[in-house]
Amino acid sequence: MGVPKHKVAKTKSRMRKSNSYYKVKPLAMSTCPNCGSLKLPHRVCPECGYYKGRQILTRVVQGE
Repeated sequence: MGVPKHKVAKTKSRMRKSNSYYKVKPLAMSTCPNCGSLKLPHRVCPECGYYKGRQILTRVVQGE
């Protein structure tokens, strides 16, 4: 079993983690097959309300 020979300073371990652990990754976006707008994958389209070819949400228009 491996045993470290020397203590690793907090600064060294934090510098190592700062390079890859906490970077912000871009959101994966897909296009809606119904209206063509960008949406998050596996979610209802916020523009038209469709998911997998079915109408899930209906728009409510104020004032009517």
